[in-house]
Amino acid sequence: MSLEVPAHSNHAGKPASRIRQKNEQAILRAAEDEFARHGYKGTSMNTIAASAGLPKANLHYYFTNKLGLYIAVLSNILELWDSTFNALTAEDDPAVALARYIRTKMEFSRRQPQASRIFAMEIISGGECLTEYFSQDYRAWFSGRAAVFQAWIDAGKMDPIDPVHLIFLLWGSTQHYADFATQICRVTGRTRLTRQDMEEAGTNLIHIILKGCGIKPAQ
Repeated sequence: MSLEVPAHSNHAGKPASRIRQKNEQAILRAAEDEFARHGYKGTSMNTIAASAGLPKANLHYYFTNKLGLYIAVLSNILELWDSTFNALTAEDDPAVALARYIRTKMEFSRRQPQASRIFAMEIISGGECLTEYFSQDYRAWFSGRAAVFQAWIDAGKMDPIDPVHLIFLLWGSTQHYADFATQICRVTGRTRLTRQDMEEAGTNLIHIILKGCGIKPAQ
């Protein structure tokens, strides 16, 4: 699934040059930081431009308005998350597929925590900017993922659980380590979550979720 993003500039249809790609990535990183800190309403194009180290005019060249930039940030994380589930099939070994998915989502949470928090804030506030994304096409995609889990259940590869709630559990448990990293650090006495912390958390999630689904870990 992909989210329709407004054209970044009048040259959106042309191949991006290295400089343009570099500037767009700098803008998106700066926008992620500002939106995560201050929310959509509390963020301005001026502060994003300053954070990216670019003149405001340059910012408007790549992204014509704040809404377009905000949706581009959301689009990046949603496309990454969804892509990890796109290739899931009934023929897959559930132990391997679920472990791989959890590891991948945990890595996203480690590398892009700001984007995950922006998504969480958007959903909590009503998700108006994601109305088009959560369309009939998305619901069909979601049903297709749930159908794979049901096929595993029917084949006796896992316990008879509700696939919908399993997907919600997978999403919530992996994104928790990005969205609530501050709480985790304060409770555990850490200053930040390291790569090792995230790998250990992923290992525990895999153990808990596979066992809860009645799936033996892959050898």
